[in-house]
Amino acid sequence: MSADLSHLALIAGNGIYPGTMVAAARRAGVRRLVAAAFVDETRPELASQVEAIEWFRVGQLGKMIAFFKREGVSQAVMVGQIAPKNLFDLRPDLRTLLMLARVPKRNAESLFGAIAGELAKDGITLLPATTFLEDLMPAAGHVAGPQIKKRRWDDARYGFEIAKESSRLDIGQTVVVKNGTVLAVEAFEGTNEAVKRGGALGRGGATMVKVSKPDQDMRFDVPVIGPDTIRTAAAAGVDLIAIEAERTLLLGREELVRECQTLKVALIAL
Repeated sequence: MSADLSHLALIAGNGIYPGTMVAAARRAGVRRLVAAAFVDETRPELASQVEAIEWFRVGQLGKMIAFFKREGVSQAVMVGQIAPKNLFDLRPDLRTLLMLARVPKRNAESLFGAIAGELAKDGITLLPATTFLEDLMPAAGHVAGPQIKKRRWDDARYGFEIAKESSRLDIGQTVVVKNGTVLAVEAFEGTNEAVKRGGALGRGGATMVKVSKPDQDMRFDVPVIGPDTIRTAAAAGVDLIAIEAERTLLLGREELVRECQTLKVALIAL
């Protein structure tokens, strides 16, 4: 592990991912954690779990880097997403504007890659988003929930192929399928909205598939499944979720497994 066990910065988005990283980093021996948090995204309770925190609007890259430098950190990790709607409410500072002017494509990979480049200019290395969390990426096979029949495995494999192609084209990493038909492909709306749309069209018995991009940069945009994903899927009529083995993080795993059993949603890894 290359992480500096004295200082680590979190670029903390929404959900339980930041808290999961805090717990894992502490277990690994990290003594001082600082967090860049985002207004209307990061959970407030993160403030009590780290040694220093500062709140930003999306787009305040220069201010965030200045904070990290004051705190003396040389390594950072991105944990948690930013809601798509907030990406259209940017408050860009000068450094962000200059960065955006150099980015030809405004997709997640190019934008996050540019942010990593800006951090590197100030001596801050962006670590893989899976740092300290390798044990949360399941191997291939049945993971949780009910066992499934062969035809559902066939649907999952078909969806896997479609999702890989969709992610290669930078459209989205999630698809919903049923009986060999694609019901929904994730785009800018995000995973949950795509699942709701596909599930409504499927009217029960649909399969959600989530994969990593080909040549996925593990520093950002890593596929994540959590208890909320299971609840969203069940409410939408999706009773099978297939993920990519050893490339997808399962957050809140104990709760996730309980929800799979309670809501009768099968979870498999391919």
